[in-house]
Amino acid sequence: MCFFLPLYGVAFPNKNPKYIIQHADKYRKLGLLRWEDGKDHSLPQDFADMQGWKELAGKVDKEYSQLSKSGSTLVLCDNYGQAGAINYYSTKRIHAVSFNADYINWFDFSTHYSNLIRIKEYAKNEDEIKETGSYFKKSQVVDSIINTFAREKGTRIFSFQDAKINVNERIQHEINELKNRY
Repeated sequence: MCFFLPLYGVAFPNKNPKYIIQHADKYRKLGLLRWEDGKDHSLPQDFADMQGWKELAGKVDKEYSQLSKSGSTLVLCDNYGQAGAINYYSTKRIHAVSFNADYINWFDFSTHYSNLIRIKEYAKNEDEIKETGSYFKKSQVVDSIINTFAREKGTRIFSFQDAKINVNERIQHEINELKNRY
């Protein structure tokens, strides 16, 4: 027990980001600020991963409410962390999915989707509007994660409305291509 208490103060996400930054030496000494890229950052990686989750879910909820007035809406994320965050924090009972990890098996094809909310990590060389927008009558970037402590700061929320194609068939095709790689 006496070994646990000092560790509890730094190894668990029970402090806010500002506190961790102000007391970085304690965290650095234990290697908690070193991420998978081998570099030290201002927050522990797992804690930085969690920053922005509620923000993301709230912003997706807002867009989902608007899009769902005109048809069924699929929420497709870049990774399982985004999908899990939305599924957990959403107040709209959203069932977000991803091609990442076991989420690839969570798609519901019993619903015919006419709209898509796409969550994409920011990348300078990617153009999601150009890539996906041609399949819909209306496409736009509606928001992004702005939490300065979030590892995925800048992750964008795209809105695609009124599909010109069968979204279910397109998604199933992409799933089949991914599964065939393995």
